[in-house]
Amino acid sequence: MTESRTIIFFPEGAYGPTNNCVAIGQVLRERGHRVVFVLEESFAGSLEAQGFEERLMRLGPPPEHAEEPGQFWKDFIRETAPVFRKPTIDQLAEFIAPTFEALCDGARYVDERLAEIFDDVQPDAIVEDNVVSFPAILASGRPWVRIVSCNPLEMKDAGIPPVFSGYPADDSSAWDAFRAEYQRATAELHGSFAAFCEERGAPRLPAGDFVHESGFLNLYLYPAEVDYARTRPLAPTWHRIDTCVRDVTESFLMPDDLGDGAGGLVYVSLGSLGSADVELMRRLVDVLGRSPHRFIVSKGPQHTEFELADNMWGAEYLPQPAILPHVDLVITHAGNNTTTECFHQGLPMIALPLFWDQYDNAQRVHETGYGLRLPTYSFTDEQLLRAVEQMLVDTAARERMRRISARVQADPGRIRAASLIERVARDGQPAIR
Repeated sequence: MTESRTIIFFPEGAYGPTNNCVAIGQVLRERGHRVVFVLEESFAGSLEAQGFEERLMRLGPPPEHAEEPGQFWKDFIRETAPVFRKPTIDQLAEFIAPTFEALCDGARYVDERLAEIFDDVQPDAIVEDNVVSFPAILASGRPWVRIVSCNPLEMKDAGIPPVFSGYPADDSSAWDAFRAEYQRATAELHGSFAAFCEERGAPRLPAGDFVHESGFLNLYLYPAEVDYARTRPLAPTWHRIDTCVRDVTESFLMPDDLGDGAGGLVYVSLGSLGSADVELMRRLVDVLGRSPHRFIVSKGPQHTEFELADNMWGAEYLPQPAILPHVDLVITHAGNNTTTECFHQGLPMIALPLFWDQYDNAQRVHETGYGLRLPTYSFTDEQLLRAVEQMLVDTAARERMRRISARVQADPGRIRAASLIERVARDGQPAIR
């Protein structure tokens, strides 16, 4: 039996990265390791209830009123939502750069607290899933692992589209202009954050990146069938784990009027942040309410602000991993977590991206034939209804999805990830593929 090790997980304060880390943490805990999660205070108790240890921290000063889990980002997204209606190149200065600034401010604020946590817990390895660096991790001198649970365009390459663009892989005509605007919009912030990282004992950041690559182990989630063809191979410490789906601990009982109804069964989720756009959710309900098919709707944090149509059932929060095996199609914001879960379950998608890497996932699903990308704020009623009909009868896409599902379920990414992390925690050496 492997000697027990202490492993810290530090995911970004959002459900996607946290759920991926939980999936891996479940495996490590079952193997007898001590698993500790570093969480924002608004998430307090959420993982303790699942049997994990917690250490709490803040990314900014305490608020005047109690927060819900991830409240900072819910507020931030709500305030910047008008920018989502603009082309992705215009979002660079108005959304991407301010988001990175907020993330960097959080890293500055929490660095000393992280160092305290590491000194207290004494981990054998630290696993982080964030899009900016936290110098305390690198300065700790401990083995650490980076997880990329966003689209793999985050690992830049001249031969693939620029991250956040949503541009096609077979047309590079707009890539250079997008990269130049990204550089212009983020250069000043990058310089100041790189200097902070060095001041706090971390190496200088790579040009254009806000996060370091680990010298021990780097993991990314994306099925091989839709991954990008690079001109320069990733370092040998990089490992692809296809999907990372946690064990289903919640049950789902199909409502009678949905289970016995006619037509296809479609799951609708724009994520905890996207579903906060009440106007968009009302539009989806209105259009899909005229469809002959049935819909399960994840209503999200503004669930009291709109009613569902007669062919729908839903709630504020739904156990997505328990629901997906029952449905025929998913309408999604194309967050990386939902996208890879759809591949895990063999489900085609209709993608309505809103921000960050969602455009990249939506475009990749569309151009590889596993779904359709629609313009989130300008689709016509007919476009959406026709897309639902098309994807429900696309047997070729469904069969290709089933083959991917069979492959990734036979070799679960969470198991491979846990074994690699276990190896780093045990040996303190790089895990080379």
